[in-house]
Amino acid sequence: MPNPPAHRLLVLFAHPSLQRSRVHRRLLAEVAARPDVTLHDLYEAYPDFEIDVPREQRLLAEHDTILLQHPLYWYSTPPLVKQWEDLVLEHGWAYGAQGTALRSKRAVSVVSAGGREEAYRPEGRNRYSVEELLRPLEATWRLCGVTPLVPFVVHGTHRLDASGIEAEAARYGAFLDLLAAGGGEAIP
Repeated sequence: MPNPPAHRLLVLFAHPSLQRSRVHRRLLAEVAARPDVTLHDLYEAYPDFEIDVPREQRLLAEHDTILLQHPLYWYSTPPLVKQWEDLVLEHGWAYGAQGTALRSKRAVSVVSAGGREEAYRPEGRNRYSVEELLRPLEATWRLCGVTPLVPFVVHGTHRLDASGIEAEAARYGAFLDLLAAGGGEAIP
């Protein structure tokens, strides 16, 4: 019996100071080693924030699953991600009566947080879970007819040593395998 076709994965990566990130540099190495994943670094492509909307829309149309990978910045995304959303996810293309280009696709957030997991709980220092903080992205994907998946989160990045970073990279590799096979848990 032949294997089912792999889902085409697009990693939209956004980190304004990648040179300072031990974790995302290692996660990117995991992505770059995979021929079945398209890596698109938004800060590298658009250092001036002048986004090529047709190019971005083509990339989205060519893939089945969109991974939005970034550090958690002030409980949100880095600024280029917001600019990307505002320009690329146009009415009439991504949403609205005629905006059906992204229907049946899946999206997942891949984020890092400096704080430990216990800090992202109602009783924790940040009062909200990472999943709650990512709700605006979830709502955006839903508006576009995209199925949002449970996020992949790396907590406590400031305290991770080399072996901890390697463990997270291995976990990310397994997650990519799951997504490429069409798996992943949808957010209810």
